[in-house]
Amino acid sequence: MGWFDEAFSGAKREPKDAHGQPINQRYRAQAVQGRQIDELIGLVKGVLADGVICQQEVEFLLRWLEANRGATSEWPASALYPRLVAAMADGHLDAKEEADIMAMLLQTAGGASIPDQNNGVAASNSTSLPLSDPLPAIQVPDHTFCFTGKFASGTRAWCESVVLEHGGVALPNITKKLNFLVIGEIGSRDWLHSTHGTKIKKAVDYRASGVPLHIISEQHWHHQLVG
Repeated sequence: MGWFDEAFSGAKREPKDAHGQPINQRYRAQAVQGRQIDELIGLVKGVLADGVICQQEVEFLLRWLEANRGATSEWPASALYPRLVAAMADGHLDAKEEADIMAMLLQTAGGASIPDQNNGVAASNSTSLPLSDPLPAIQVPDHTFCFTGKFASGTRAWCESVVLEHGGVALPNITKKLNFLVIGEIGSRDWLHSTHGTKIKKAVDYRASGVPLHIISEQHWHHQLVG
């Protein structure tokens, strides 16, 4: 076979992955998902721009996610989508759901600054928390977990239930027997002084003293346990 025939038969020899799917096709799908997530975060930041949310904006985000189902398997859409579905299940967004979704959207946007309507001071941007580097593989059976902050995935009780279902142990506080501290809220530049900052500080101190304790983000935890 000549070079001309080989060139035009290349598609037949396109490399396959372990599932028999073309690798290039998989890369193209990942690129599309990446663009969708970027668009979603842009939409969320737009919704948060005035510092308030309303039912129409939540319905808009939900419609976008349903029209872009490919993105719902990727973080943070994988956590955002089921929460929006649950909030709008009865067709009405009450005050508690509105507050929960506002907090979740702030988490999704990475702690993006929004106007504070009470004193005009903008909320702090997200900052680099003392996460373990490199990120560890998460072993759950017989390992201990503590959760701190607010979680986009669900309530803290729900996060703890996931650990229990996988054979792990959920602890309420930081101890030297703790294996993983999971930080739900990305936090602000003043995270050390926040209500959950004391747990983080204690975990940092233990880790510095040689305790084999990992500090991980909700995103890393969610990817490895929930998918």
